[in-house]
Amino acid sequence: MFSTEQPGQTHPPSALNRLAMASIAVALVVMALKYIAYAITGSVALYSDALESIVNVATAIAALVAVRIAERPADRSHQFGHHKAEYFSAGLEGALILLAAILILIQAYDAWLNPRVLSAPAAGLAINGAAALINAGWAWHLITRGRELRSPAITADGWHLFADVATSVGVIAGLLLALATGWLFLDPLLAFAVALHILWVGWRITRDSMSGLMDASVAGDTMARIRDVIAANADGALQIHDLRTRMAGRATFIEFHLVVPGEMPVTEAHDICDRLERALTEAIEGAEVLIHVEPEGEAKSKGALTF
Repeated sequence: MFSTEQPGQTHPPSALNRLAMASIAVALVVMALKYIAYAITGSVALYSDALESIVNVATAIAALVAVRIAERPADRSHQFGHHKAEYFSAGLEGALILLAAILILIQAYDAWLNPRVLSAPAAGLAINGAAALINAGWAWHLITRGRELRSPAITADGWHLFADVATSVGVIAGLLLALATGWLFLDPLLAFAVALHILWVGWRITRDSMSGLMDASVAGDTMARIRDVIAANADGALQIHDLRTRMAGRATFIEFHLVVPGEMPVTEAHDICDRLERALTEAIEGAEVLIHVEPEGEAKSKGALTF
């Protein structure tokens, strides 16, 4: 069914919208703290951490835009909804991470050739540590809520922040070691390590977003649950075959062929379909179910679930 909303009609922000807007605020605070830490120390490793925070702000904004688009109801131009918009946000995030890694590598190479003496290291590390604690708490919240709400954009944002926390901890530990030993080369070396780490994170996020855009099927445990729900609610049917699934953001599309006795009235077959659809939508959050009814002559022996 298409949307009947009137132009200009507004709605209260959804949970995902509120999360995405809060992420922008948190990213701005963390970016400011990390830049201050870099400014007072001159550490290229802290610079790399601050630069990744700029990416966090950009991706938080992208996540907000994607979530708002994905929540739009189906219309005549997008009859299956706008769910996949979130995958574009996750893909953009991966691309921005790759760009940040390249910029960090450039700065790290320059610092390797021209070692820098750190100024006010204690204050800088304390500020950076505070930023890392803020990021850790928010990353945990985003990953937890993103999974609950089945949002690829919010979940990807959380994992990105978690990777940011890991790199911050590594940078702080490495700089403490550099200060204790006087090995200034550890500063650019840590920046190199940060760049390589976020390259890996960017590749993983981009890979996952491409999987969604390519209509990847549900995970094996989810498929097993779907089959169990169908088997428990298909009384009166003979079998199902050609069960297919695909993920699109928070929506899970499920379709299959339902074989019923040839003499069964249409109303009875329709009742079975309604029962199956209700059970699947209750068991699988965001399920969109399409069932094709066939007479028993269309039954298949291979890959079928027979009752």
